[in-house]
Amino acid sequence: IKKNFFCKSLIQEPFNAEPSRSPLISSSYVTPVDLFYKRNHGPVPIVDDIERYQVSICGLVEKSMELSIADMKKLPKHIVTATLQCAGNRRTAMSKVKTVKGVGWDVCAIGNAIWGGAKLADVLELVGIPNLASITPLGGKHVEFISVDRCKEENGGPYKASIPLIQATTSDSEVILAYEMNGEPLNRDHGYPLCVIVPGVIGARSVKWLDSINIIAEECQGFFMQKDYKMFPPKINWENIDWSTRRPQMDFPVQSVICSLEDVTKVKPGKVCDLLHVSGGGRGIERVDVSFDSGKTWVEASRYQKTGIPYVADDKSSDKWAWVLFKAEVEISENTEIVAKAVDIAANVQPENVEFIWNLRGILNTSWHRIHIHTELPDN
Repeated sequence: IKKNFFCKSLIQEPFNAEPSRSPLISSSYVTPVDLFYKRNHGPVPIVDDIERYQVSICGLVEKSMELSIADMKKLPKHIVTATLQCAGNRRTAMSKVKTVKGVGWDVCAIGNAIWGGAKLADVLELVGIPNLASITPLGGKHVEFISVDRCKEENGGPYKASIPLIQATTSDSEVILAYEMNGEPLNRDHGYPLCVIVPGVIGARSVKWLDSINIIAEECQGFFMQKDYKMFPPKINWENIDWSTRRPQMDFPVQSVICSLEDVTKVKPGKVCDLLHVSGGGRGIERVDVSFDSGKTWVEASRYQKTGIPYVADDKSSDKWAWVLFKAEVEISENTEIVAKAVDIAANVQPENVEFIWNLRGILNTSWHRIHIHTELPDN
């Protein structure tokens, strides 16, 4: 493991790891591949015979077909800058309220990359499904992605997930079958040779190592759609849970995290600069508020991710699926708590306390992010 990564796996498989906070945002607006978090549910598969590799498109369609990577590259190449984030990001903080089940992520199970590939809408047109279709003539309403990956939760079967057909066939959703990441071919950790990228949605729906695309009438019945990654209220526990009462989680709520400091940081009195990353389900970020006195007073952080180019959340040319970087500075003279919260263009704001959104799987911890500062007396 590189020194900038924390490995979350106590056993070799599945391998899960996230970078340290500061390196995640210090290198660039786009996350380098080697700093992009790794999330796996089973052993990383090896797909080494690229000449024979094909993705089948089948199910409730009038004509099935198989496509190779070469076939994918004949379609118009689409580039989208999109942030992927694990639904369990910041789970460790939630587990401090009450124990939860899942990988113990800190705040960096998130990354922002430039993805290149074929639009899913263009691929589906090849099997007779037009743009903006919500149902096929044979009754298909959902698009299921099935992986080469095998996992114990599926009793050794493939990892799979689905999205509604209308999302798949809407070009503005920018769902792509990616064969490139940051201008280079995907590597094994990130889904080589083909990965589904569903912008604005929890990372669990962006299926890696794609094997087949199945058009189905109902949403995917796989484990990770039906018995995981669902949001339950705090009163639900493992004794009274009924998975069928909740829908699979899709969109990621607005989120912000302070990356320049650890949860408890010692500093000398003077100026402190906070660097933050923010993301939120395709709804642009309106502002980020930062408090340097535990929420008594607030200042508005400033965007800085694109020098000289303002981030316009509702402009079609903006990176609406990508994170936004902010900074805020203040003079610190005593111990304090720094707090950050973001607001999106729909006026959705992060909840103040993690206790109110606690859930047994520890997903979607989007509560205000808090950092404690301990000042040290200067040397005489």
